[in-house]
Amino acid sequence: MGNQKQPNVQENRIVTIPNMLSLFRICLIPFIICLYVVKQNYFSAGCVLILSGLTDIIDGFIARKFHMISNLGKILDPIADKLTQAVMLICLMVRFPYMLFPFALMVCKEVSMTITGILVIRQSGIVPGAVWHGKIATVLLYAMMLLHIFWSEIPASLSGVLIVVTSIMIGLSFALYLIRNIQLLRKNGGEHKRTL
Repeated sequence: MGNQKQPNVQENRIVTIPNMLSLFRICLIPFIICLYVVKQNYFSAGCVLILSGLTDIIDGFIARKFHMISNLGKILDPIADKLTQAVMLICLMVRFPYMLFPFALMVCKEVSMTITGILVIRQSGIVPGAVWHGKIATVLLYAMMLLHIFWSEIPASLSGVLIVVTSIMIGLSFALYLIRNIQLLRKNGGEHKRTL
């Protein structure tokens, strides 16, 4: 009895500062679209994207520092991130068609991660968190997007290199996340069989 894991009330909280910041990032998305595509105010669109990125850093810091990590936050935070990134890449495709490559890789990655992640949660009750390679891919993606936003006349060769490097890192992160989730599924599947 003493070895049973007690439910963590904090993990099940919904209304937390980090979760509110994640919702705020989602609310910024229409402003990014309006500024970049409709008004073609690239500088302001870039500033809003930076604000979104800063709130992402802040909510992660608050969640860890003040023990506000929640299961909802583990889901809501990446949703806010990926929606913002996907929308910004789509906006950039208007002027830089090769943005299709990192966008397509990101979509494939997120779809597969969502499917395998749900299977892991259903099997073990554990919500898989972010890993270092995912964070590096995110930093590269934001850096690449911001350079294309603020440097409207970026040379085609530099643009191509940035897009290729970012795409490679997204692909690598995709593969590593997929391997991790498959390993978690196999591990939990084996443990389930041993308990039968």
